[in-house]
Amino acid sequence: MGQLTAVDASFLNIEGDRTQAHIGGLGIVDTTLCPGGRLTRADMVELVRERAHLARPLHRRLAQVPFGLDLPYWEDDPDFDPERHVHEVALPYPGDDRQLGIEVARIHERPLDRRRPLWELFLIQGLEGGRAAIYCKVHHACVDGVLAAETLAALLDLQPEGMTPPPFTGEPLTSPGLLPMLTKGARNVALHPVRSAEAIARTVPYLDQFPLLGAVPGVPEVSRTLRGLLGRDNPAPSELGTAPRTPFNAPISQHRSFAFGSLPLEDVKEVRRALGVSVNDVVMAMCTGALRQWLIDHDALPDQPLVAVVPVSLRRKHGRTDGNALSAMFAPLPVQIDDPEDRFYAVRGAMRGVKRRFAASSGTWFEGLTGLLPPAVAGMATKLVMQVAPALNPVNLLVSNVPGPQQPLYARGARVLAYYPASVISDATGGVNITVFSYDGNLDIGIVACPDLVPDAWNLVDYLRDSLNELLKLTRATADV
Repeated sequence: MGQLTAVDASFLNIEGDRTQAHIGGLGIVDTTLCPGGRLTRADMVELVRERAHLARPLHRRLAQVPFGLDLPYWEDDPDFDPERHVHEVALPYPGDDRQLGIEVARIHERPLDRRRPLWELFLIQGLEGGRAAIYCKVHHACVDGVLAAETLAALLDLQPEGMTPPPFTGEPLTSPGLLPMLTKGARNVALHPVRSAEAIARTVPYLDQFPLLGAVPGVPEVSRTLRGLLGRDNPAPSELGTAPRTPFNAPISQHRSFAFGSLPLEDVKEVRRALGVSVNDVVMAMCTGALRQWLIDHDALPDQPLVAVVPVSLRRKHGRTDGNALSAMFAPLPVQIDDPEDRFYAVRGAMRGVKRRFAASSGTWFEGLTGLLPPAVAGMATKLVMQVAPALNPVNLLVSNVPGPQQPLYARGARVLAYYPASVISDATGGVNITVFSYDGNLDIGIVACPDLVPDAWNLVDYLRDSLNELLKLTRATADV
C-alpha cells in the first residue's frame, strides 16, 4: 500500500482559492519529423496509454481516510483513461512566446480534480515554425522536481523512432479498505505524541536557521545548546535577517503569469569553472542580479538581502522512489550590493554558509515540521498559517534549480527543443517563483508570478540574461589578470 507522507500531504493542505500546489513543465517541440508533420492529441493519448505504468503518478488517485483521521493513501484508478487527462488547445497562428505564456498561465492557475489522478497534459498547437508545445502539470503531493523530471523521461524517447516499453508485470495498487484505514488511523493518533516528540527533536535544534525565528531573542542560544547536547555540529550562526518587504510580498490573487527563456549552459559552466563555485551558486548569483534590477525598476530596492527558499532534493540520500524527498535551505540574496564583483562574492560566501548549516541539520527539519501535528489538525493549522503569512513575511521568493538530461528527447518523433519548468507561488513564499531546468545544453528558465504583484515577469527573463553576461564579464576579467 502507498500512503502519503506528512511532507506529501502538506502540499494538499496548502491549497485554497488562491494557491494551487501543482508543478509543471512546458516543452517546445519540433513536429517536422512526425508523420504528416504534426503531433496530434491522439498521439499523446496513445503515448500515455502505453507508458503510464512506467510513471506511477499518472494512474494513481487519492484515497482519503474518513474524518481525516490519517494521511491519505494512493490507489490505482480502476477507471483510469488518458482521454480524460489529455487536452488540445490552439493559439491564433502564428503564436508567439507571449501568447503561449498567457495560455500556459491560464492552465496553470486552475486546480486539479482530486477525484482523478492528479495531472493534466495540454497539447498546444498554432506555434510558428513547425512547432507545438506540450504543457503537463502534476500535483506536488505526487512528485518533487526530481521525480517530475524522471516522470517526463518515462514518457519520452532518446531517439525519434521511439521504443516499445516493457509490459506492466506488477499488481494494481489498492487502498487498505475502510476498516483497516480507521484502525491504523486510530493507532497513529494514539502514537502521535511520541512521533511529535521525535519531530520536535529533529526540528528544534535548527530553529535558528529559520527566517523570523532565528531573530527571536534566545532562539539561537537554545538551538546551539541543543545541538551540543545531541552531539551535532555547530556551524557558524545564520546570516539571515528578516525578509524585507517587496512589491511581490503581499497576498497573491488566483491568477498567474508565466514567462520563460533559455540560456547557454556552457556559459553558466564557464562561470562555475573560473570562479570555483557550483552551477547552483551561479544560478543564485544570476537571480540576485536580476531581482536587483527589477526592484530598482520599481523603486523598491531594500537595503538588506532578500531571503529565498531553495528546495534541496534528498532522493538519493533517502532512497525514495516516489512522492517527495526534499527539504529546503534559506539563502540570503544580497540585492543591495551595487558592485557586481562584490555582489557575486557575497553570494558565494553566503551559499557556503547556507550549505554548511544545511549539512549539519541533514535536512530533517522539513520532515519534522510537517509531522508535528496529527493529520486531522495539520490541514487546519496549515491553512491558518497561510492566512497570516503575508503579515509575517517569512521569505521573499522561491528559487529552484533542477538538473535534467543533457541529450535531446522525443515525443512520438517530435524533438523536445526546450523544457521550461512552472512551479508554485503562495502567500507564504511570495508572488514570484524562479525555477531553472538544465536540458540538452541549455538552462531553461520558467517564472511563475502573480500578475497583480509582478506585472512584468518577462523583464526578469531579460535581467537573468543580463546578469549572466555580467558574470561572464567578471569571469573573463579575472582570467585576464
